[in-house]
Amino acid sequence: MPFSLDPLVFGFLVALGIGLLIGIDRERKKGEGPTRGAAGLRTFTLASLAGATGVAVGGEILLAAVTLGVTAFAGLSYWHARETDPGLTTEIALVLTALLGGLAIREPAYAAGIGVVTAALLNARAELHRFVRSVLTAKEIRDLLVFAGATLIVLPLLPDHPIGPYGAFDLRTVWIVVILVMAVGALGYVAVRAVGSRFGLPLAGLASGFISSSATIGAMGARAAKEPELMKPAVAGAILSSVATVVQLAVLVAVTSLPTLEAFVMPLVLSGTAAVLYGGIFTLWALKQRGQSQETPGSAFSLKTALTFAAILAAVLILAAALQDWFGETGVILAAGAGGFADAHSAAISVASLVADGRLEPPAAIVPILVAFTTNTLTKMIFAVSAGGRTFALYVIPGLILMVIAAWAGALFVPPG
Repeated sequence: MPFSLDPLVFGFLVALGIGLLIGIDRERKKGEGPTRGAAGLRTFTLASLAGATGVAVGGEILLAAVTLGVTAFAGLSYWHARETDPGLTTEIALVLTALLGGLAIREPAYAAGIGVVTAALLNARAELHRFVRSVLTAKEIRDLLVFAGATLIVLPLLPDHPIGPYGAFDLRTVWIVVILVMAVGALGYVAVRAVGSRFGLPLAGLASGFISSSATIGAMGARAAKEPELMKPAVAGAILSSVATVVQLAVLVAVTSLPTLEAFVMPLVLSGTAAVLYGGIFTLWALKQRGQSQETPGSAFSLKTALTFAAILAAVLILAAALQDWFGETGVILAAGAGGFADAHSAAISVASLVADGRLEPPAAIVPILVAFTTNTLTKMIFAVSAGGRTFALYVIPGLILMVIAAWAGALFVPPG
């Protein structure tokens, strides 16, 4: 007969573990002598067990009484040590430990998880303070607040059903795109901050491509025109920014319509592979050169770019629905191609939204997305020529053409719908 542990015993063991885990950290930090902290290993362990006992004996009412008692003792401890240690961390942690002990009786898994997170936060005090005060900039904190507001405030307030002409405008879908564009851009930014400029323009180009590959190609072209000795690193950054385009396209399409991604996977894989191989050649040359380092951008993401994507997406959604109503599937191709000149992602999401709404079969979405991908590549070519000049364009354009050819070749592997 398999061994079975009584749930009440298991809950007390979890409560004991939580108290010990948090108490160990507090014991190491409470100091020595007359100014030492009042709560350490034993206090936190007993507080957790007191919470567990309260729930086991008297339920929520007795847990509330135990918590009030622990809160009173924590308040007295704070009053006694207010001149030497004005912080409230230990006192709040003590009250939380008592509550976690009570939670361990009913929901031991949740209690254990929160306990581990609490202990980790307490232990990482120095690193967190250094990160907030020395690593994060004012612009990055502002970006974090903007992202939090967009995700936690704006998104829940938006309707989750289509509105507008042809019932094609879904505010929630459009705003999710804004959030994803900001999130992916922030990830690229964090990568540059974490690794630094040691890998130069190629890494900066790859990271910046998550915000705007077209803009990145223009910036790399301007850098190459200004400093010809950095031509190969700039070309590597420009081509690798298109790798970011493919990755971002896959993520956004997957969130909008997973069946569309499944149908479009071969064009994405082949196009991305072509970009990696072509960009990898220039990256190897770039890593052998000692050029100036690329400065870290001032913002974690471009809110203007994200909102532009949303505006394009909204317009293309309505236009695609109208053209499909007028011309059938041919209208979707025309709308996607027109939108692709400005942004391939918005056009692709628009087409994927039609699949998600049941208006289009997944295989039928491949050609419109590829048309948008192709017209967007034309925009990148124009940026390469106008910003970087003839030599830069001669290096970059073959790689962009190779990506388009690989993507269309991948469509041959898609079974007809």
